[in-house]
Amino acid sequence: MTDTTRALAGRPRTRTRTRTRNRRRALLPARGAALLAATTLALLPAAPAHADGTGIRPQQWGLDALHTQEAWRTSKGAGVTVAVLDTGVDDQHPDLAGNVLPGKDLIGFGAGRGDRPWARHGTAMAGIIAAHGHGPGNTDGVMGIAPEARILPVRVILESGDTAREKARGSRGTALAEGIRWAADQGADVINLSLGDDSESAHAEAGEDAAVRYALAKGAVVVASAGNGGEKGDRISYPAAYPGVIAVTAVDRFGNRAPFSTQRWYATVNAPGVDVIIPDPDRKYYQGWGTSAAAAFVSGAVALVRSAHPGLTPAQVKTLLTETARESPAGGRDDAKGYGMVDPAAALAAAARLRPADPRRATAGYAGKYFGPGPSAVPPVAEPAGWLGPLAGAAGALALAAAVALWRTARTAPGE
Repeated sequence: MTDTTRALAGRPRTRTRTRTRNRRRALLPARGAALLAATTLALLPAAPAHADGTGIRPQQWGLDALHTQEAWRTSKGAGVTVAVLDTGVDDQHPDLAGNVLPGKDLIGFGAGRGDRPWARHGTAMAGIIAAHGHGPGNTDGVMGIAPEARILPVRVILESGDTAREKARGSRGTALAEGIRWAADQGADVINLSLGDDSESAHAEAGEDAAVRYALAKGAVVVASAGNGGEKGDRISYPAAYPGVIAVTAVDRFGNRAPFSTQRWYATVNAPGVDVIIPDPDRKYYQGWGTSAAAAFVSGAVALVRSAHPGLTPAQVKTLLTETARESPAGGRDDAKGYGMVDPAAALAAAARLRPADPRRATAGYAGKYFGPGPSAVPPVAEPAGWLGPLAGAAGALALAAAVALWRTARTAPGE
């Protein structure tokens, strides 16, 4: 790894730590002071990979767990746009080239292409959602859950290794809310928010809540990571807790709840979030963990459904995922795993029996004006500084931890 990685600090004191103690952690994108924990991805080497990339694809256990081969008989996400609100996306990565649309940079400064602290987390999320591989027959590299979907990158946070991070904290506090609205206005079918604020000062932000409602009213399905505070108090994470959002928790390859995954009332479904293979702008591949990865898997699953059934409203899609989830907890739902593991193949089959609802009544059938009861009331607090708003959640949602590279498409990485 290059000098943009550092030894993993503060790792969970569980068997997960034992398994991952040799990992390194990538510097995290910042959402002001708190947007970091929910999207944590810890990366490590898996089985030895080969120079032709054949060692990468078999390690993508998440695709098998979500029955993607079955789902791909119906849909691969063609015609669907997934907005990835993150640190930017490398549109020249061989596994994503051609699938990334011109996006929007709501930060306007900081690291750029070729700099190490640029677009790492966002590229990882885009890869989970819509990577198509590369090489002969696209058999090299990684495959996303919706390989024919388009990615709309919206830069709303900076990697923590970016020297402009502090500046962004102080001047771009509304970027997340602005990004959600912008993505909805561009016609995004799905908005992926692999980020969040689960800091001690986290609370519902009116601007973000309104932006989420705006996107839902425009027909966009909003997916967010539930948070990585499972071993740090399970604090509420926003935007996961906003009504209407599909909040995703993380499980390992055995279906066990990942210890770091936040347990809260808003948990909707779960998805793979441990030992997930992801691409990086340095043309290497990493293995990581985090509810950010889990959210990206669900965004890809939603893309498959929206591709085959574009008329379904966000409320219908959310209900569809909960009703078709498998391995449901006792009682049908709990705060650790939601309604169970998302099952895109089952959702596609069930969607074929649904009649699209009137888009003008997208929220019909739900309590009040939202899709659910809404965030719990919080005591009045002094208005925080602007940077503690939408971009301040870095400490709670975006943890992209990098370890050793698994394989690289180029024999020599820049700067090595």
